[in-house]
Parts: sequence; structure tokens; C-alpha cells
Amino acid sequence: MRFITYSPQLRSFSTRGSSLRDLFSSVDLQRQILGTNQHSWVPPLDIQENADQLVVHLEAAGLQKDGIEITLHDENLTISGKREIAAKEGDAVVHKERVAGSFSRTVALPSAVKSDAVTATYTDGVLAVVLPKAEEAKPRRIDVTVS
Repeated sequence: MRFITYSPQLRSFSTRGSSLRDLFSSVDLQRQILGTNQHSWVPPLDIQENADQLVVHLEAAGLQKDGIEITLHDENLTISGKREIAAKEGDAVVHKERVAGSFSRTVALPSAVKSDAVTATYTDGVLAVVLPKAEEAKPRRIDVTVS
């Protein structure tokens, strides 16, 4: 038996199985589902934490240094940028999946950080933002005294 689902956002029917592969192979449908348009995109990011720091990795190949902006406000980190992909003059675009345009990602950090010690590096298309934890956010050992 095949399951048939209706998606009101896409106003179409799809069957479970091969049609789902077709559905998500279309970049335009992904943008429609995510609510984005042709001038924005959402690069994936990861946040790692240890006792001393948080590290945010944002996958954003094709950015220029001047096209990246990082701001920290309270415990919210915002990474914004713009990627431009230009075709050679006179060339016709036959198929396009790479997304260009502006993006902005804001994440709530799980702990307080030292805003004056934040560093960022961009290597091999991955932006790494290192956020050292504030002293009050670091775990500390409390000795018990016997009276």
C-alpha cells in the first residue's frame, strides 16, 4: 500500500518513497518550504562546548572576508554575510543549485562569554568563531569544609 500525503504549503500531492527524493531535489521547493527567497540562504552551523569555550562552525564556502559580519549582543551571536556567484558574461545558466545572496544566523549561546576575547577564522569554506567562556560561566570545584 502506498501512502499519499497532501502538503498545503506546496499545494500538491506526493507519495512516500521516490516522490520525496524528487521533492527535495528541487532547490526552489526547498526555498518555498523554508520560507526563503532567491536572495537569501541558510548556511548550516554547529556549536561545540567544553569547559573553557564555545566554538561555532558555520559552513559557508565562497564568502569573501569583506562579506562576513559577526556581532555579539548579550548572549546572542549573529553571523551575517553575502555570497555572490557570477556567471561569465555571455554564458547562459543551464542548471543552478548553488545559492547566492545574503544570510543572517542568530543563535542564543548556552553560557556567558568574554566578548573582548572572541576570535574568528575562515578556512576551507568553514568559519570558526571561538568564544571563551566568562569566568562565572565556567564550572568550578567547591571544597567542602568540616566544622
